[in-house]
Amino acid sequence: MMMIEVRKAGMAGCLHDAGVTLCCHFAFRTCGDAGRVHWGRLRVVNVATMAPGATFALGAEENTEILTWTGAQELYFSGPGFVSSTLPPGSVQALGAGDGVNGPAWRAGAGGGGFIQFWFLPDDEGGSPVVDVRTACPMREDGGFRILASGFPEDDPEAESDITDGAPLTIRASARLLDATLRAGDSAVYATVPGRALYLLVVSGAVAVDGRALDAGDAAAVRACTGIKLTASTAAYVMLADIGE
Repeated sequence: MMMIEVRKAGMAGCLHDAGVTLCCHFAFRTCGDAGRVHWGRLRVVNVATMAPGATFALGAEENTEILTWTGAQELYFSGPGFVSSTLPPGSVQALGAGDGVNGPAWRAGAGGGGFIQFWFLPDDEGGSPVVDVRTACPMREDGGFRILASGFPEDDPEAESDITDGAPLTIRASARLLDATLRAGDSAVYATVPGRALYLLVVSGAVAVDGRALDAGDAAAVRACTGIKLTASTAAYVMLADIGE
């Protein structure tokens, strides 16, 4: 039987530091409780709001796949060993820490900004740090889920003869990050296989999952399922992680 745990937005812990506010769905730095440190192979879900010019920087991290969605304002990425770059609104960046990175940072512009980060545990430790970005991710016409990043070979854009800007990012984890943009009354269905866990985040709007109402900022942690169906109560944008338990 499918098990769903609804996590209301007010249940997330918050960190405030130098113009950055982080809403943390799992324990992160000094935020959160020891009983909620991950969901399957998903280690972090952080929703950030940034004041103009504010910077969110990490210390030393290793063996982590960090996916960053930029939201409505562009961000500026920098870090030792990486080429500084601009992340346009709505873009997705994949940072594979591999053997280790130290000091990657995301800075907001003059209009402020924000991001959502999902951190996945990789299948294997080690490897060189890598970073990749998709600056244009066309929406699906049917309003269904699209794959933003994946570690499954069948989703690998390298297998295609023509790689488009909207092709999924490749990560070193048997996981997927997806999103969906829905109009009021629309539904989206995602099918997976036994032994997987799902984590749904409502970024904006409101949806219903298995009769449970979720508003902006709410999440649903799902186990013992082979899929999920959600229906938008209002226009909504959602993100979904599919990870191993």
